[in-house]
Amino acid sequence: MRCTRVAICKLLCIIMTVSCQAQPAPTDATVAKQFASFIDTGWLHQRLGVIAGPQMEGRETATRGQAKAAAYIISQFREAGLQPGAAGQWEQFYNMYEDTLLTGLIRIKDKEYHFGEDFITDLLDSKSEQLDADHLVFAGYGLRNERVDDYKNLDVKGKVVLIREGVPSGIPREYGISSNKLAAARSVGVKALLMISPHARNYRLLNKSQLRHTGLYMPGPTSAGPNIYFITPAMAADLLGKPYSDSLYDPKKNNFRVPTHVKAPIHIELTKKSIVYHPSNVLGMIEGSDKKDEYVFVTAHYDHLGLQDGVLYPGADDDGSGTTAVMAIARAFAQAKAAGHGPRRSMIFMLVSGEEKGLLGSGYYTSNPIYPLEKTVTDLNIDMIGRIDPAHEQDTNYIYIIGDNRLSSELRGINEQSNRNTRFKLDYKYNDPNDPEDFYRRSDHYHFAEKNIPVIFYFNGTHWDYHQPGDTVDKIDFPLLQRRAQLVFYTAWEIANRDARLKVDKAEK
Repeated sequence: MRCTRVAICKLLCIIMTVSCQAQPAPTDATVAKQFASFIDTGWLHQRLGVIAGPQMEGRETATRGQAKAAAYIISQFREAGLQPGAAGQWEQFYNMYEDTLLTGLIRIKDKEYHFGEDFITDLLDSKSEQLDADHLVFAGYGLRNERVDDYKNLDVKGKVVLIREGVPSGIPREYGISSNKLAAARSVGVKALLMISPHARNYRLLNKSQLRHTGLYMPGPTSAGPNIYFITPAMAADLLGKPYSDSLYDPKKNNFRVPTHVKAPIHIELTKKSIVYHPSNVLGMIEGSDKKDEYVFVTAHYDHLGLQDGVLYPGADDDGSGTTAVMAIARAFAQAKAAGHGPRRSMIFMLVSGEEKGLLGSGYYTSNPIYPLEKTVTDLNIDMIGRIDPAHEQDTNYIYIIGDNRLSSELRGINEQSNRNTRFKLDYKYNDPNDPEDFYRRSDHYHFAEKNIPVIFYFNGTHWDYHQPGDTVDKIDFPLLQRRAQLVFYTAWEIANRDARLKVDKAEK
């Protein structure tokens, strides 16, 4: 009895071995198609309905709606089985600011001049200050370059300096831009710079409340230096104690007078209050296997324009479509890993905020990377893939491909090979370096490209509802959205699983 059982067991093992050998192992392409099918229209429709729904309040950066959208994206990443991708957290926070002017006045002798009426200053670039001086120095046009130096032989360090707008005859106009004059003043130690500008009087026609608020911004690199105040000619005349034209113009020389010290007690007071906001980028990750220290990014921006005058800007296509696609692609990769087909390289799925404010979230990430930029293989960025533009109303089977050949000679071929599964017409119109729309620099992939990381920007072009309240979920073509997202999935799959990482062998054009 015992021997019989052993023989039977051996026979069963032989049969099972033969049976297994008779079934060919699935190809990588077959596996990719299996998990691309997890990107389905019903799932996309339900999630986009939430992302672009009224409860998200248009997802404007640094608002309650944006925070709610971030929480929803995290819930979807967690449900799919991703790991937190921001150094063990789901969100990478960054600071944004909004300034309100509390006090803006300049007093000359006993007369006060007010911000928005008699002078203006750029609140974004100005610091709060309070200073007094018993005289000022007139320094012509305030130029300092290889052709002219209005500060030559002048002691202006720690002084209030008055200059004139523009440039003298024969000097290129670009020398007269305010940033150049401000840099010149900074280089010689000017404490405050007053620029006489006939245009300053125009600000009194504008909304005073709006003038006193900066709106949201991220500070850029700053250098210590003076505030610049644009003052009206009438205010300049009071400073100088004589009519404006007579005080500066010398008809005999047909030019403005040489720099002059002017006795004029002056008090400047500029006080701002800053509010700090903390918007975030959301990152989820799937760790790779044998090449886990190399990273493939799939990105989109989840912010939009919010509520404006009580009107909702839902941003279903811009960029609810990209946001939903990234979540769907992440889910497909997570399903593959759970089934034993995880990627060789680590996948980072990043939804950024601040795009509509000037690519702020992606710019912050690439300046403060969580994963080494030198180990980042590519960024596949999705910004609007749910609709069609007027140029393709007769043939909707298209997708614009931008940036794919700028930095790597291999990326276009990989994307075109992946497109054999989706069969789109890949439209390279906007990839032309001379295209006037310059979309290559207008979405979040660009900050990766600046760091010499190969990119593709997937895009359906603009349409009548671009940045309008009419960009709603009911206008999304979900079968088209599905297939476009699948194209990104197939391309990401190939890049994540190939033996060699992408070549970076072409200079950006």
